[in-house]
Amino acid sequence: MSRREQLEEMLQEDPNDPFLRYMLANELGKGDAAENEKALEYYRGLMGDSPPYIPAFLISAQLLQRLQRIDEAATVLRTGIEEARRQDELHAASEMGELLAQL
Repeated sequence: MSRREQLEEMLQEDPNDPFLRYMLANELGKGDAAENEKALEYYRGLMGDSPPYIPAFLISAQLLQRLQRIDEAATVLRTGIEEARRQDELHAASEMGELLAQL
């Protein structure tokens, strides 16, 4: 059984687990164009959770950058930086700020 299949199976038991959703998105982000889009859907869901799952902002922005969707990546990073500061995740905010400066 592949890592992706294992994660999908675990998600059937706990579909709202943010870490499992994040890990599955990361696996999908390594795939083809269709899988990349599915990964971005998972990241969007995580970013829309209450509270938002902070790591999803950085990794989705990196995926968007790789896909040459720079404006979208910048928007995600700006939102992520604000949310990370709200959640007192200053290291994450700093990492996102560094990536934003590179775009």
